[in-house]
Amino acid sequence: MVRFDEISAPAPKLEELAARYAGFQARIIAADDAEACVAVIREWDDCLRELDSWQALVHLRFNQDTTNPDYKKARDACDEISPKLTDLAVKLKRMILESPYCEGIANEFGATAPGLWRAHVTTFDPAIESDLVAESRLEAEYVELTASAEIPLRGRVYNLAEIQKFSQMQDRDLRHEARKATWQWFADNGGALDRNFDELVRLRTGMAGKLGFDNFIGLGYQRMCRVDYNRDDVDRFRSAVREHIVPLAGELRRKQAERLGLDRVCEWDLAVQDLRENPKPLGDHDWMLDRAQEMFDEMDSELGSFFRLMRDSQLMDLKNRKGKAGGGFCTSFPGYGVPYIFANFNGTKGDVEVFTHEMGHAYQVFQSRNQPLIDYLWPTMESCEIHSMSLEFLSWPHMEKFFGGEAERFRQIHLSEALLFLPYGAAIDHFQHLVYENHDATPSQRHGMWLEVEKMYLPDRDYGDMEYPAGGGRWQLQRHVYLNPFYYIDYVLAQTCALQFWARSRDDYEDALKAYNALCRRGGELPFKELAASAGLQSPFRSDSLEKAVSLARATLGANRP
Repeated sequence: MVRFDEISAPAPKLEELAARYAGFQARIIAADDAEACVAVIREWDDCLRELDSWQALVHLRFNQDTTNPDYKKARDACDEISPKLTDLAVKLKRMILESPYCEGIANEFGATAPGLWRAHVTTFDPAIESDLVAESRLEAEYVELTASAEIPLRGRVYNLAEIQKFSQMQDRDLRHEARKATWQWFADNGGALDRNFDELVRLRTGMAGKLGFDNFIGLGYQRMCRVDYNRDDVDRFRSAVREHIVPLAGELRRKQAERLGLDRVCEWDLAVQDLRENPKPLGDHDWMLDRAQEMFDEMDSELGSFFRLMRDSQLMDLKNRKGKAGGGFCTSFPGYGVPYIFANFNGTKGDVEVFTHEMGHAYQVFQSRNQPLIDYLWPTMESCEIHSMSLEFLSWPHMEKFFGGEAERFRQIHLSEALLFLPYGAAIDHFQHLVYENHDATPSQRHGMWLEVEKMYLPDRDYGDMEYPAGGGRWQLQRHVYLNPFYYIDYVLAQTCALQFWARSRDDYEDALKAYNALCRRGGELPFKELAASAGLQSPFRSDSLEKAVSLARATLGANRP
């Protein structure tokens, strides 16, 4: 397998690429049977894998060092040309969908690909090319701004990823100082953050209008390729979260306050579950990778071999550093058949959580690397998050390797936080719907919308003397709102599925792992609800899906509270 430093993905030359696409189009027109069309699609797919590898490498390098002028220039160039590449692809997809042999193509590749292509062609028109470039630049501006954060605390300066570790420390005064310093940075930069998002909302709304949508919500759903559920399904799911999870979350927070000896949990207490400091990994970056290798070897031979490949090929960047973008993600280079994991270790239990999460993504896309179409390498995002969140739970039996005698505390805290996340994730999604329904709102009104949503999903949230989040600015810390509109509910849907994998693993671990492996291999060959069903998972849109997960989790946390 290729090492990361051997991956080369030169920028495409637009004239050559346009000529290549013209050839594909001519052959589709001239095709006299489905077999001839299939041959064109296979060659086109090879082309797409080359282009996707180039775009992935450009964006990865920019995130690795947002201060590097060459990386920024390369990203700008990529953003400039990407809509033109989309135009070429959409024209070919439209031609394939209109082909008299479309049914035969679906018989060869399955019906999912044509369904995805139908979604793709509704999200683009040459009229929005310049808007897409502008959108990408505004997104890059948010990444650069947050990556440049310098937050002073007790004589040192931290970036946003580094300072998060203080939120989990035992010293409550230190937690308070760290969170107050963090929110002061947001207050100081609130004008820039509001302006950036205001421009994004107006730009996205304008694109939706040009494409015939009433507002960006419809376009946003199509961008996410939600081909087997709709907004009504999501609305009902959020209602179920309010009915079943919000009361449980309130109960969990009250128990947390009791353990902390507090009347109520404040914003700077949210990340600590008791008077003992949260469990931490017992070693540094290299030590953690050694333990991870042991864990994956014991879990499954394929997982172990895959992780060894990731290490040997240097397909991970996990250390936090100045200028590096925050957060964590997994990308891939389909031209080479390998993924890449990006994260920011900060010495907290979150390092283990984000690492196993992104490993779930990486393992899935590697397992599905032999799928016949690039559209099937990754499923749609809510399905992707099943793999990542489920691996977090499937790794539970091995947490002693990272936390020693604190492993059981980690498991209990992890389960509690998985449940507490659900209302927050639903709140972010609800907020985005309000934002794009009321696209002419002022920044101040948007902050009011967030406060309205907080009361519905997070009624116990108390910011104390932190004026900026108390005034409705908490959402600005969630990068998905800026960079990936309508993505965040996917985590909530997937967590509902992951909790089912967790429940199955308690009854029959090997069966759960077998089902998980099979799901990873399927990639995106089916849409969300069918993929979930293929793994024996209940659709989150069923009215009773949350009730069962809550019942088991409540019993588990009631029997073994951290």
